[in-house]
Amino acid sequence: MLNFVAHTTHDKNTFMTALDAAQPKKLHQRVNLGTRIVFLIAGLGMSAWAPLVPFASQRLQLSGASLGGLLLCLGIGSLAAMPVTGALVARFGCRRVMLCSTLVILCMLPLLATLSSLWLMAGTLMIFGAGLGMLDVAMNVQAVEVEKTAGKPMMSGFHGFFSLGGIIGAGAVSLLLGSGLTPLQAIGTILLLIILLLLWSLPTLMTERLHQPDQPWLVIPRGWVAFLGFLCFILFLAEGAVLDWSALLLLQSPGMSVAHAGLGYAIFSIAMTIAA
Repeated sequence: MLNFVAHTTHDKNTFMTALDAAQPKKLHQRVNLGTRIVFLIAGLGMSAWAPLVPFASQRLQLSGASLGGLLLCLGIGSLAAMPVTGALVARFGCRRVMLCSTLVILCMLPLLATLSSLWLMAGTLMIFGAGLGMLDVAMNVQAVEVEKTAGKPMMSGFHGFFSLGGIIGAGAVSLLLGSGLTPLQAIGTILLLIILLLLWSLPTLMTERLHQPDQPWLVIPRGWVAFLGFLCFILFLAEGAVLDWSALLLLQSPGMSVAHAGLGYAIFSIAMTIAA
């Protein structure tokens, strides 16, 4: 009887040990997937703008330098927000920053689909760009921490989901516009998808605050960090050019409709996904 009890207790302890070991593994897998979903959300939010560019150009009756100046506002907003986002993440944690920046994107997209005032459109684009920039920095901070915990390279996979979001966002909005929906109705579908993804991924986002009392809000990059930052600036410039101008370029081709011009960015995202 004692042997049976001892054997049973040993089996139970072995089971509990295995269960305890499985818990962190399952949690890490969920955090890993949640981080990928955030990258997917960022790709969806950004790419949804590409099919709207020709419609915005028509509503505002802009072309040439005037349109270029308007589209520049998105980049200005991103560049203004990115340098301070690291400090915000350190003070408030990734979850709060990613949640707030995603909500900014969700609020701005319907305005981008409907506004007919040049100055309101410019301001909305700057705020939209700031939301994208903040989300971009915060999600990469979480991705670095997840990669450290895993002890293996994972960053290319995360960015692959960003490109996947670009395919779905630009492709879905273009197809919805082609089916006869208005820009606002097409964007509404993407917003619903983003909200559902955000609610699912929210529990997996980091809440830890990394702030140190003597940590400055802004650090000037130097050396290799500055060089890598310059390379990223060039890459963002190229991607931004495709995001803003590909639909307008495709409209110069015979037979291309305004509704389907946004597929250019979707195809570009397919190339990025394959490369990732």
